[in-house]
Amino acid sequence: MSACWKRPSLTALEVAWRWAFGAPAAAVIWFQALRVVRESGVDLGALRRISIPDPQGDAAILVHLWDALRPGAERLAEWLVPALLVMWVLVSALGRTAVLRRADRTLKLQLGSMMVLQAVRVIALGGSFVLWFILVQWAGRVAISGPIAAGGEPSPVLYAALLIVASLGLFTLWAVMSWGLSVAPLVAMLRGIGPGAALAASIRLGAMRGKLVEINLVMGIVKIALIVLAMVASASPLPFQSVESAGFLTWWYVGVTVVYFVASDFFHVVRLVAYLDLWRLYER
Repeated sequence: MSACWKRPSLTALEVAWRWAFGAPAAAVIWFQALRVVRESGVDLGALRRISIPDPQGDAAILVHLWDALRPGAERLAEWLVPALLVMWVLVSALGRTAVLRRADRTLKLQLGSMMVLQAVRVIALGGSFVLWFILVQWAGRVAISGPIAAGGEPSPVLYAALLIVASLGLFTLWAVMSWGLSVAPLVAMLRGIGPGAALAASIRLGAMRGKLVEINLVMGIVKIALIVLAMVASASPLPFQSVESAGFLTWWYVGVTVVYFVASDFFHVVRLVAYLDLWRLYER
């Protein structure tokens, strides 16, 4: 952390390449989503009627909105999701290479391997989101639809608790298990090898494996801490909303979001540099 703090250009590069993809992607998603809403004719103002004490009524509102939005959303996702994933693989490979080469000029240029390894990581991450959605559906059956079908009362509190446990558990599992996917691009650049050999070498690291798991787990905990801090910062002006303008609150939320993303990018760089330093020690 100290080394990365003293070299702000590393974080600046990380922020630059992520935002070079993220800002245009967010703009495209926003305008396409507005088009889908306009074409569906749905009234999103119905969301204001949602209240936690009435889960059945809330579910009816959400089902009505989703039924209207679903055809357009599915047509949009069919071409937009693959296009964004391909662009992410290309941009992230270039950006990650630039950051690593900035951190260590002796690293070999392996753009092809980097792209393949980034694609593998995206596929694995997508699988984790599918698993998360399956857990969300299971929580809904246990806490909401199951009790209703049995003639009982649904439990929004149990549903929220299951979601929290499942989300944090899956997040932690990803942090523990994904270290091989994170270190493989670095191994490819260190040794000048292809994606398959780099992925195999990243799994067979012997005594260094425990330290890599430790680094990845700590960075996962840091990410959770950043999310909690962002939530607290977002909620902090709410007691004063009667004396604050809507414009102030909007800019406050924008500022909190930007600070969160920059801090998250900084810790991404910290993890990469930690991997690199640990590898150098391991080789010696």
